[in-house]
Amino acid sequence: MVLVQPRMTWSSDLIVFNYTQYDPAQLEYAEIIPLDQLPQGERLFVEVGGKSIVIFNQAGKLFAIGDICSHDNGPVGDGDIEEDEIICPRHGARFDIRTGKATSLPAIVDIPSYPLRIENGMIQLGVPKL
Repeated sequence: MVLVQPRMTWSSDLIVFNYTQYDPAQLEYAEIIPLDQLPQGERLFVEVGGKSIVIFNQAGKLFAIGDICSHDNGPVGDGDIEEDEIICPRHGARFDIRTGKATSLPAIVDIPSYPLRIENGMIQLGVPKL
């Protein structure tokens, strides 16, 4: 079982992966909250497996990325959303919320993206098995 806690600062030893591309057998899923508690257009900050993550409900589609800007290791989750991109509130770097891909300077390194699924009405977030 994976422990889910309120948001905390992520360490600077960032390892970037697009976990949405992992084989499901390599993942374990943490139960987050009921789907109906994350309305469209909202976001939720969580900590799973020691990583700060932000989950978005954009037009009924769920996405999860690491809450860290690869440019300066600060949080990115409070940034404005324009279409499928989040804009870092400090320096304006942009990331695709679907994939974690860095889409504009000053960031050039992608951030983690995580798979989500709904089981029995609960949002579950996939993280690599240890």
